[in-house]
Order: sequence, then structure tokens, then C-alpha cells
Amino acid sequence: MIKQTAFALWLCIACPLALAGDPPLRLSTTTSTDNSGLLAWLLPLFEAKTGARVQVLAVGSGKALELAKNGDVDVTLVHARAAEDRFVAEGHGVNRRDVMYNDFVLVCPPSDKAGIKGGADIVAALRKLAASEVRFVSRGDNSGTDQMEQSYWNMAGVRPPAPRYVSAGLGMAQVLAMAAELQACTLTDRATWATVRDKAALAIVVQGDPRMFNPYGIIAVNPARHPGINERAARQLIDWITSSEGQARIAAFRPHGQQLFFPSALPAR
Repeated sequence: MIKQTAFALWLCIACPLALAGDPPLRLSTTTSTDNSGLLAWLLPLFEAKTGARVQVLAVGSGKALELAKNGDVDVTLVHARAAEDRFVAEGHGVNRRDVMYNDFVLVCPPSDKAGIKGGADIVAALRKLAASEVRFVSRGDNSGTDQMEQSYWNMAGVRPPAPRYVSAGLGMAQVLAMAAELQACTLTDRATWATVRDKAALAIVVQGDPRMFNPYGIIAVNPARHPGINERAARQLIDWITSSEGQARIAAFRPHGQQLFFPSALPAR
């Protein structure tokens, strides 16, 4: 009995549990990780292992990085690589790590009046779309998806005129519902599309272009800029989600039998 008690006490001391009274870990993240159900799949295991409590703020990647820049969160998980690199270069974040990836897809009404179905060139598809009478609904919220969409239109050198181009200022799930209602096209991450495709009268018309690659990264807020952040828990989450266990958990997330995110973490340097 004494040996068992001593062993239990050793476990309690050795495990990296949160300290009593520790504040919650505030995580800003893109809507795709939340809407897809990935966070509900990942975070309970992380919380059970560490004792941390995670508060999730699911917004577009641009807003998620802005919350981190202001010190309103402790860590951010987003998919806007150029913006992430600027965030770190400007000293707002530290310890950025690759986490996972998936891809973007272009979805349109099944009638495909723009005649672009089956293509694998997103820029050529958008040029055809702009020349057609089909409407396009944009996120319009500076999210990672919105930033990628704008880069495609810039490469295309053209976009539909108003009112055929609708800037919604909404999250991805809401934009997909809006596009279905308006019989319009939109760009979406594959994970969110997989969660709503049975409810939206839309179909994938373009996929597979290497330019539609969609990587996700996690970044801790720089404690030198914001000394009051929960640096300890932020480091724990980054270490866990990029560990072999966290990466395996991401790979095992397969709602409806389809893998939506692919782990991509590299060893810490």
C-alpha cells in the first residue's frame, strides 16, 4: 500500500499537468479547424494529458493573427503562411511550427454554367468564371481562404464585376450556404466543404492544382511583447500537437471515413 501511494505521488509530480489556478489557454484559430470538428477531436486529449483548459476563438486567419498580435490570446493556429511569416518576422510570435495541411477546392452549382468542371488550373477556371454570368461569393474577411482567393484573382488579372462578385464578410460554412442559395461559386477549404456538402447544392469543379495547397501552422505569442500570456500552456500545446501522438491524432480524424487533414510537423530545431 505504501509503495502504491508513493508511486501515485511520483506520477502526480512527474506529469506536466497545469498548476492549480493557472489561467486557461486562449487559442485563436481559423474557422475550418473548428467547423470541421478537428478541435473537438484533438483538444480533449490534450487537456486530459496536461490539465490545461483551452478557450477557442474561431475566426478567420487574419483576425486570429490580429488577436495574437494584440496579446488577446496565447497561441494561434492558422492557415495563411505569408501572413504567419510576417507575424513572426515582426516579433509578434515565436516558435512557429508546421502542423498539417489539406487543400482548397472551387465549388459551383452542379449545372456548371461557366463550363469549368473537371479542370485542375484554378487561375484558368477563374478567368472563365469571370467571363460567364455566374456569381461568385467571397469570404471577404481577410481569412486564410480569402487571402488565397485574392491571390488567384490577381494571377487571373480579372474578376467578376459587381453585383456578380459578392463579398460576404462571413465564415466559410455561412459562405457555402450563401453560395448554394445564390447558385454561385466559391472557394473553400476541403475540410469545411466535407462537413457541409450534404446540405449545400454545390459540387467541386476544380481541385488538384498545386497552388491550392493549404498548410496550417501554430505560433506562440511572443512573451517579450506580452508578458502576461500563458506561455507555459502555449508551449505545451505546440509541443503536443507536433508530437508523434498529436500528429497521429490528426491523421486519425476521419469523419465519414475521409481524412481531412494531413500531419506535416517537422522535428523541433
